[in-house]
Amino acid sequence: MAYDVVVIGSGPGGYICAIRAAQLGLKTAVVEKDKTFGGTCLNVGCIPSKALLHASYLYEEAEKDFAGMGIGVSKPKLDLAQMQKFKQEGVDGNVKGVDYLFKKNKIDTFQGVGKILAPGKIEVSGGGKTQTVETKAIVIATGSDVARLKGIEIDEKRVVSSTGALALSSVPKKLLVVGAGVIGLELGSVWRRLGAEVEVIEFLDRILPGMDNEIARQFQRILQKQGIKFRLSSKVTGIDSKGKTLKVTIEPAAGGKAETVEADITLVSIGRVPYTEGLGLKEAGVKLDDKNRVIVDEKFQTNVKGIYAIGDVIAGPMLAHKAEDEGVAAAENIAGKAGIVNHDAIPNVIYTFPEVASVGKTEEELKAAGVAYKAGKFPFTANGRAKVNKTTDGFVKILADAATDRVLGAHIIGADAGTMITEITLAIEFGASAEDIARTCHPHPTLSEAVKEAALEVDKRALSM
Repeated sequence: MAYDVVVIGSGPGGYICAIRAAQLGLKTAVVEKDKTFGGTCLNVGCIPSKALLHASYLYEEAEKDFAGMGIGVSKPKLDLAQMQKFKQEGVDGNVKGVDYLFKKNKIDTFQGVGKILAPGKIEVSGGGKTQTVETKAIVIATGSDVARLKGIEIDEKRVVSSTGALALSSVPKKLLVVGAGVIGLELGSVWRRLGAEVEVIEFLDRILPGMDNEIARQFQRILQKQGIKFRLSSKVTGIDSKGKTLKVTIEPAAGGKAETVEADITLVSIGRVPYTEGLGLKEAGVKLDDKNRVIVDEKFQTNVKGIYAIGDVIAGPMLAHKAEDEGVAAAENIAGKAGIVNHDAIPNVIYTFPEVASVGKTEEELKAAGVAYKAGKFPFTANGRAKVNKTTDGFVKILADAATDRVLGAHIIGADAGTMITEITLAIEFGASAEDIARTCHPHPTLSEAVKEAALEVDKRALSM
């Protein structure tokens, strides 16, 4: 059976791409190698991690904060098996939702590993059979895989990736996190709340590489105050798993005397790599860059006509919502419409407490590019809602062009930062100025008033500090 579009991969980019293609009247199919739809995000990434972040936050709040608010409860008891069940129920609901959407939009599905034989031909192997699917256009949406540390085997039992860290059956006494990026900090905060001693090892001299430096520094101080330890400018060179506890060898990043640290669980979270192996890309003539990412043009088409790629397999931040927008754009381009994505308006969120969110340029990027800018910063200690809720950690920072006042970037650390960043993302998308945000009426009392005040402070006229 011939299709107009076949998408390889059913993660956020893939399933959204397929749905949009079907909406546009294209006969569409999806190839998925796993038993369930949704990719890493729905099964072992975004969705399950947010469930555990939410549950562990409530557990800690009940333990530490309820009494101060006049809520008398006995000391909460952790039922980790039930918490994992709660997490899985959320995953199952989302996965079934994708299945429903495929059926609703009359999208055919093939379970098996997809391999491109040639433009317009995909071999699907699975369930003991192999079949060839023909299509006018192919969209590669295979996502990414866990990056490995050389010489260290991930067994998903004691040396785990994010997948194993989401499925622990008991709280480790000591959790060692390798990598101070988004995944490591989110999962480290989950297990710290549930009672683990958590130490983070980072090769660089800072956490959250690529994020605004001021945000990263304050966030590290907040996490340290919560009990997470950091060892920066350090690298893990080996893990001995013979004994009851792991013996992890750590050295200075620049070289020097090694030290051995014991841990019950080690989480390797040094990033992710594009999932491009086994797709037949080289044989099909599809060009990759030096990081094994698929090279695409502004329409998300590769150098081979009729083959497109989106999401984690192409350049840019590995974010589910970026993949979704690219999936929509790719489908629209295949249908002959104008599908575009503004990559300067892609927000990024870390779902710890407090949350960290950013969009657009950092101060460091603007300085490096020689762009004259103004910065407005407003602390949550001066926000009425934050004060009464005792969520005063953090601030909002807005960066605007010095000449035009156009918003170039924003960075927030605070409760619900992930929701607040959307307002500034919209401002960047529409080319708004800091004055536009400042002149917009914000409801009182809300945390979002800090966004307005930061915009006012770009012109040094904040009203509440």
